[in-house]
Amino acid sequence: MTTRGEVRWLDEDQQRAWRAVLLGHTLLLGRLDDDLRRSFEISLTEYDILVRLSEREGHSMRMAQLADALAHSRSRVTHTIDRMEKAGYVVRRASPEDGRGVFATMTDKGMELLRRAAPVHVAGVRQNLVDLVSPADFAAAGRVMNAVADHLIAAHPEMELRQAD
Repeated sequence: MTTRGEVRWLDEDQQRAWRAVLLGHTLLLGRLDDDLRRSFEISLTEYDILVRLSEREGHSMRMAQLADALAHSRSRVTHTIDRMEKAGYVVRRASPEDGRGVFATMTDKGMELLRRAAPVHVAGVRQNLVDLVSPADFAAAGRVMNAVADHLIAAHPEMELRQAD
């Protein structure tokens, strides 16, 4: 909206592009999730958690930081970690530093699952996104989404989302 409260409507091309982003995003995430559920009985979110943990020293991360890194609510991550803990993919432990925070740590079983699932996931990302467009278009899409993420993170500085995570 403008300073006078007037709506700046999207023009036809912007509306078409916006709807394509929404539909493509929804369909892509659905396909990637279906592939993981069908092959490994895990969700895309569970896979993402395993990836995030695998990239950390000790394969461990504070639950609050994990929620921020995934841009999910803490309660959603807690419920997901509950399922993953029951399946033996992660364990939860009190923070060794202060005893107040809770850490999620990937187990050997979780690492083995990640090793098996990663090639299927990457093949799906390539087949359904990366290989469909030119490298320049893919890089441009990454820049666009980084700008969106940077803008939204700046509005919530308490979040600990970082590109390196």
